[in-house]
Amino acid sequence: MIINRIRTFAIASILAFSAVTGSAQDLLARQAPVDRRSAAADTIVLQSLRHREEMENPSSDLYPTWENRYAHKATPMPEVYRIDLRGFCMPTPSRVITSNFGRRWGRWHKGLDIKVYIGDTIRAAFSGKVRIVDYEASGYGKYIVIRHNNGLETIYGHLSKQIVTENQYVRAGQPIGLGGNTGRSTGSHLHFETRLCGVALNPALMFDFPNQDVTGDFYTYRSSTIDDESAQATAARGKASSRGYSRENIQGNGQISHGNINHNAVRRQAQPRRTENEQANSGAQMRYYRVEAGETLENVAEKCGVSVEKLCNLNHFGRFTVVRKGQLVRYS
Repeated sequence: MIINRIRTFAIASILAFSAVTGSAQDLLARQAPVDRRSAAADTIVLQSLRHREEMENPSSDLYPTWENRYAHKATPMPEVYRIDLRGFCMPTPSRVITSNFGRRWGRWHKGLDIKVYIGDTIRAAFSGKVRIVDYEASGYGKYIVIRHNNGLETIYGHLSKQIVTENQYVRAGQPIGLGGNTGRSTGSHLHFETRLCGVALNPALMFDFPNQDVTGDFYTYRSSTIDDESAQATAARGKASSRGYSRENIQGNGQISHGNINHNAVRRQAQPRRTENEQANSGAQMRYYRVEAGETLENVAEKCGVSVEKLCNLNHFGRFTVVRKGQLVRYS
């Protein structure tokens, strides 16, 4: 009798446990889609919060403060930093470079000078937040500083008119000003700077004005190689590679060169970007020689095993160009 009761109780317990387990499984099954929807909602909220933070204080990991007083102020610089160039827009359709980055007239020129006419539209190179809209009579003239989420700050100088305000968020390709000849300037042009942590980097490292494009999806800054890379960028994409003076080369044909940006203006498809490996392989095929004291084009050609004519073609030299000590000369 007692055994029968125990058996009955055991069977009832098993059946009850099975029922509870089945109900729990059903509950978990019904809960799974809810959890997925909840996770998706959390992701959207986080993305929204991150986007709002980026709009309020772009690249806050590099810049501890946001202020509107200094055009550039050096902050601690990383040894290596990867700069995202996707979503760019060329600031101007001009393919004419009038002055390189580097030493000029006994002082350091910290940007590229791009030929524009007074009144030509100048656009934001990337999306970001306008930090400074100001005037400097002995330097930039009317200028604008924008901080971007890729770590860069871009500076646009010698404008005739500024059409944005400080602390305004702008999209890549949005008009921000008009070309001009204000400040310390000898003719209408755009003075364009790219700075990382307040330190000027050669814009030719990232922007190819003669071909109206960027150099790749990313540019990786390395403090150990920046000087050589800058010299190579100037040789490849500086004034020597500039197009001739013509209205089309300066004002373009109505198209906006950009990457992954929607514009109401006439568009062109962004060209496929090279990966960093492709850039490295491409760079490996371009060889440079650093000129020593007293050397001439003939000496360099002999040492590199090429003709003087080839050096002139690769570097856009004249037959009697005088090379300087420390200058990088491309020979392949």
